[in-house]
Amino acid sequence: MADPLKTFFDARLVERLAASLHQASPAFPRATFLQEAAAGLDGRALMDRARHIGAAMHRALPSDYPEAVDVLLRSLGPQAEPMEGGAMSSFFYLPHTLFVAEHGLAHFEDSMRAQHALTQRFTAEFSIRPYLEQHTEQTLARLREWTKDPSVHVRRLVSEGTRPRLPWASRLRAFQKDPAPVLALLERLKDDPELYVRRSVANNLNDIGKDHPALLVQVAKAWMKDATPERAWLVRHALRSSIKRGEPAALEVVGAGRPSGIEARVTKLPRRAALGGTVEVHFEVTNRSKQRQTLVVDLAVHFQKANGEAKPKVFKVRELELAPGQTEALCKRVSFEQLTTRKHYPGPHRFEALVNGQGLPLGVVEVSR
Repeated sequence: MADPLKTFFDARLVERLAASLHQASPAFPRATFLQEAAAGLDGRALMDRARHIGAAMHRALPSDYPEAVDVLLRSLGPQAEPMEGGAMSSFFYLPHTLFVAEHGLAHFEDSMRAQHALTQRFTAEFSIRPYLEQHTEQTLARLREWTKDPSVHVRRLVSEGTRPRLPWASRLRAFQKDPAPVLALLERLKDDPELYVRRSVANNLNDIGKDHPALLVQVAKAWMKDATPERAWLVRHALRSSIKRGEPAALEVVGAGRPSGIEARVTKLPRRAALGGTVEVHFEVTNRSKQRQTLVVDLAVHFQKANGEAKPKVFKVRELELAPGQTEALCKRVSFEQLTTRKHYPGPHRFEALVNGQGLPLGVVEVSR
């Protein structure tokens, strides 16, 4: 995690947090909390800092959990606006959600009340997961109610909190094995008026498809019947990983069958590139058949790994409708910059166009230091 994100949890934030809690409850031991929560932050990563502050919060708040939750709720600021990816300022409430996740399991109603409020300021997608694991039926029943909640944040929580493979969170193994309870919730949200919610539904389905590809296609086909443009977008977004993997059944859902008479020709691709630089590949796709075809075009780059083997990563390019004899020019830029999430190594990197899952070679770039 990048330094600017983790350093958000600094002494100044602790002071703001102490002020909000002291204002909510004059009995809150402000000085003690400041001393304990601010001590030792520098050597910690993001989540570790939040847990450290949350632990100090736990010691400072009333030992009676319902009473502590009342103080937390009285300390909250205004509700947030819907925002893709969230805002950095909303991380202020991460210690609050960790407090609920770690200390509230024996107090279901108080914790649901807290998460309902917190998800409208930050997100409760992480703190809801222990409740799904330990109070499964009770939590699912509450989430069913929340699919009709007036708050877009609460409705999104229903989907985002039940994602089996939610990033930064532990997996929901039971729902990976049997996603039926999650699908029942997503069914209620598939035509939600807010894109903020529908995007989460698509991401949840995409998660499910990694463990149950055939089930994802089954759901996608059912949802595409009489689909609005908004729902059709949701389905296509849910199928994106399956399409990148070239799964024929997923491609069929979006009208992209097995390609026939399709050619790909590179028009510009450098032979060499440097680590830390970028490569721009230009290529053409031509329909040599006598029929119009719907094509999903991606780019696969076979990146070198530390052990000398190559592993492909697929990049989205475009979706096309090509008439017989028609040619479309395409391009894609690929970065070899060293990232925390992907490290690059020197060696030959094979480029190929993926057209409806079928690989068509474009060339090889030799990457050097």
